[in-house]
Amino acid sequence: MLILTEQNFETVAPIIVEAKDGGKKEHFIEGVFLQGAITNRNGRSYPTHVLDKEVNRYQEEFIKTNRAYGELGHPDGPTINLERVSHMIKSLTKEGNDYIGKAKILDTPYGKIVKSLIDEGAQLGVSSRGMGTLKQTSEGINEVQDDFLLATAGDIVADPSAPNAFVNGVMEGVDWIYDAASHSWRSQQIIEDIRKQGQTNFKELQERKIAAFAAFMSSL
Repeated sequence: MLILTEQNFETVAPIIVEAKDGGKKEHFIEGVFLQGAITNRNGRSYPTHVLDKEVNRYQEEFIKTNRAYGELGHPDGPTINLERVSHMIKSLTKEGNDYIGKAKILDTPYGKIVKSLIDEGAQLGVSSRGMGTLKQTSEGINEVQDDFLLATAGDIVADPSAPNAFVNGVMEGVDWIYDAASHSWRSQQIIEDIRKQGQTNFKELQERKIAAFAAFMSSL
């Protein structure tokens, strides 16, 4: 499976709820998190039925259980790094072929950075992150298949209206495999390196066995 990161080319709107009775003010972001039935700038398209099915699962398993986390910046893999969590996605509402998301900024180290950015008027964007396979259509479009799984509906990224802020394909073209032994996702290259190392060790062991047997035979 490939890790699929998609930047939405619109900024999300910050929402600041002023504190009442001396409490802390709350920060939210709201905007387009996911888009279906269009060909994005990565040359990929998410059919609406694929996106609808996965968003429904994500809502039941993550949003409703307060586990729909997002990170600040682009992580190195498909798993959520709790130490980098900056916000919690509270809702995803379908409008046409888009999903409008709303996320609460948390009082975590990275969340505090986001709050400071919002307070200073920074423009922020979101980037969805998921896993899935692609099938190329006759038009040359990479269509996301039914095995698509969302890791998060939105990481917070720099202003997506600035071309240099886009990290299209940070993980593009990298195959990820679930390693049952370590209970974690690993890149295809890491798996191949481990296998090669294992094969090398096995070969060396066999060579040592043959050498030991030859030495034993010559001593007779």
